[in-house]
Amino acid sequence: MSSLSLRLPESLHRKLRELAKRDDVSINQLIATAVAEKTAALLTLEYLEERARRADPKLIDRLLSRVPDVPPVAGDELPVVRKRPNKALPPPSRAGTSKRRRTTKRAVRG
Repeated sequence: MSSLSLRLPESLHRKLRELAKRDDVSINQLIATAVAEKTAALLTLEYLEERARRADPKLIDRLLSRVPDVPPVAGDELPVVRKRPNKALPPPSRAGTSKRRRTTKRAVRG
């Protein structure tokens, strides 16, 4: 096993201590597990990207053409996603799409 010196902000070190205590493991074990999980995720992504580069689109189309066009089995449907407007963005500009009518006030004669 190898040794590694690591500098951490005090706030992160404190959180690691709390998490390790809560999970009843050493800080060393917690960090080793976190690094192993992150490494596995990155290597999996690299592996899948490499496999995708080697894929034959014609073969995929041929295989998908064999799939029957039937409704999904109950419980296997895709979730219904409803789009909600993004309130963080301003509404689209309507400039140039329509001309505004100017209204004038007419004097009422009595």
